[in-house]
Amino acid sequence: MSVPTHNRRKKINIVGHKNPDTDSICSALAYCWLKRNIDPKGEYEARRAGNVNRESQFVLDYWKMKAPRLITSVSPQMKDIDFRIQPGIDGEMSLREVWKKMREEDIETLCITTPEQELQGLVSVTDITNTNMNLLDNGILATAKTPYRNLISTLDAEMISGDPEARIEKGHIFIGTSPEVIEEFVSAGDIVLVSNRYEAQICAIECGASCIVVCCGALAGKTILNRAKEKNCTVLASPYDTYAAARLISTAIPVRHIMQRENLLQFGLNTYVEDAKKIMASVRHRYFPILDSDGKYVGVVSRRNLLNLHPKRVILVDHNEFTQTVDGMEQAEILEIIDHHRIGNLETGGPAYFRNEPVGCTNTILYSMMREQDVTPPREIAGLMLSAILSDTLMFRSPTCTPRDRTAAEALAKIAEVDIETYANQMFEAGEDLTGRSAEDIFFADFKVFTFGDIRFGVSQSTFMTEKNRKAAEELVKPFLESAANRAGVDTVYYMATDTPSESTELFWYGNMAEEYAQRAFRCKPEKEGYFYLPGVVSRKKQMIPPLRMAMQAEA
Repeated sequence: MSVPTHNRRKKINIVGHKNPDTDSICSALAYCWLKRNIDPKGEYEARRAGNVNRESQFVLDYWKMKAPRLITSVSPQMKDIDFRIQPGIDGEMSLREVWKKMREEDIETLCITTPEQELQGLVSVTDITNTNMNLLDNGILATAKTPYRNLISTLDAEMISGDPEARIEKGHIFIGTSPEVIEEFVSAGDIVLVSNRYEAQICAIECGASCIVVCCGALAGKTILNRAKEKNCTVLASPYDTYAAARLISTAIPVRHIMQRENLLQFGLNTYVEDAKKIMASVRHRYFPILDSDGKYVGVVSRRNLLNLHPKRVILVDHNEFTQTVDGMEQAEILEIIDHHRIGNLETGGPAYFRNEPVGCTNTILYSMMREQDVTPPREIAGLMLSAILSDTLMFRSPTCTPRDRTAAEALAKIAEVDIETYANQMFEAGEDLTGRSAEDIFFADFKVFTFGDIRFGVSQSTFMTEKNRKAAEELVKPFLESAANRAGVDTVYYMATDTPSESTELFWYGNMAEEYAQRAFRCKPEKEGYFYLPGVVSRKKQMIPPLRMAMQAEA
């Protein structure tokens, strides 16, 4: 039998680096727009790997764009596996029907749900087996409030008299072998299995039986039926002999009566597979319910299903360093990388499209790709791309800026219908606004971690148009550097307070050998105020990281 399975989502996430800057946010949105245009059947979504900083929020607000949804991990989740789409069953279904369903569909566990797909419980083959072996209670039908329709289906019976929707509220099950036995044991409300003997049938009715089951395909005469109606006694006719009927009748109880209700082990679609494996290993169940984000039942998963794992599909923009990716990237399928930084230490499990160009901004590359595809971005996308280029190049002041960056920015400004200098000043002023900001917020707004050998170090950068804001930020951040290093899990941190008009940076530090590395890298001593003054240094990528790496190499 073919078993329907959950079809994994084919969505491709386009995501930038942790602690995203404007280029990281805007390149995800811009490339998502481009991919949707050249591949209309593909499912692409722009994502962000951290909080939106103030500069980026200004950009999004200005161009009336929503921030990409946050993604913190691309580790596989339950929605990334081919779990079994197994419809829930009605709690009123009889044990016999449930057993037949399990055998027909080759499954050992079924979930009981409401019509609204709310999980009520579950039942396993073991539960049914244990129940059948322990059914010594001849009052089980009444205890379970069994509907007569269950008796009809279980015994393949025909209702001669009675209401199939009525429930058995009281009484016990007896086999009426003779009038003498019936008179001795049967009480009002009992259920009696009888043969074709008239005397046994009428005796059971007169004793107040709530139901008689006429076995062996025998017929009930008119006298019996008339008396049954007078006494409000239900009459069923079953083709089974008395022995078989007696064996089967208790399996008519609703499955809700024996289902597991408490402490159910269940998973959500967003549960990480690794977490699910640990839980599964601690119990002996084979199948486990899966619920969607609204808590609705969607299917069941087994340990075997975990082998059919489909990794998340991602496109990386504006980074190719493993330390800058979202968690779980080693378990993801990286399809593309679009970046303008040095080639880092990221490995892919298979071939990937890799485009890395020596320009000042990822969006400059994306502009070239749009021209190659002969597409023109709409005004709002052009505005995002322009913003990223202006941000990354410090309005063309950074040494990373190339003629291609300027050309792309000018072309995008025309599409966006803005004046570059006026717009850039608005954007930078919004980004450096310190109102209500903490040291943590300032430091981690644009922070990246780098690795050189055994050394892990982080570099944060803030850019300022005014000396007043720069000095205020420095006073907040300096006492926070030790905490920043601990939080980031690195040995050393640097903070670049970059003054855009003067094209200079004041560099602050914390950590073992941090001061020595900076002295060696920039061939200068710190100012008495406790920072390195670095004239002409505005680029973290081109002017900060390479000299520091050389200094660390010399130490090694």
